[in-house]
Amino acid sequence: MTSAAVGSGTGGNGKAALRRRVLSARAGLSAQQRAAAGQALRDAVLGLPQAQMAGTAAVYYSIGSEPGTHGLVYALWKRGTYVLLPVLRPDMDLDWASYEGPESLRAGPRGLTEPAEPPRGVSAVSRADLVIVPALAVDRRGVRLGRGGGSYDRALARVGPQVPAIALLYNSELLDEVPAAPHDQRVRLVARPEEGITQLPYELPFSSPLP
Repeated sequence: MTSAAVGSGTGGNGKAALRRRVLSARAGLSAQQRAAAGQALRDAVLGLPQAQMAGTAAVYYSIGSEPGTHGLVYALWKRGTYVLLPVLRPDMDLDWASYEGPESLRAGPRGLTEPAEPPRGVSAVSRADLVIVPALAVDRRGVRLGRGGGSYDRALARVGPQVPAIALLYNSELLDEVPAAPHDQRVRLVARPEEGITQLPYELPFSSPLP
């Protein structure tokens, strides 16, 4: 899966085609490959000075063929970071609740695993020192391709420009260009299993921050 092949197309149709290509490539990964990628990403993120200093981290609990984050979530929590995980609301926005160990999780909607602790509100992500988000692809401007629901665009719009927002990818998913829409929010860093952390040119987001 090359950057040129995966990144072709523009607009909404381009996004849909790109999603299909990335998801197809991810489906071809073995369980062992996904586990190895998750371990490498965990080590890369934990080695970041911003992660080591973060008092609060907003992370996500991976599902399906996403790069695994279970070990990363647990490791952050064990070393004393206050970990927030998303809780999907009916309007597709994200609330946030604390992770208190593996036993604090429960099944959520759409196959998600969510914290059972009381929700802290959609604005809780704005108080995080580190934000880690899923992505199907990211381009070198920091434009992120998600699943299409807009949940993480709304969450990222609440995050200040100085807070490191990191997207976790497989090796081939940092592209030259990802189709962008006015509401799309950018990330400042990507982590990949082989390349580790890549800092991206950062520009102001396309839309104004949400309250």
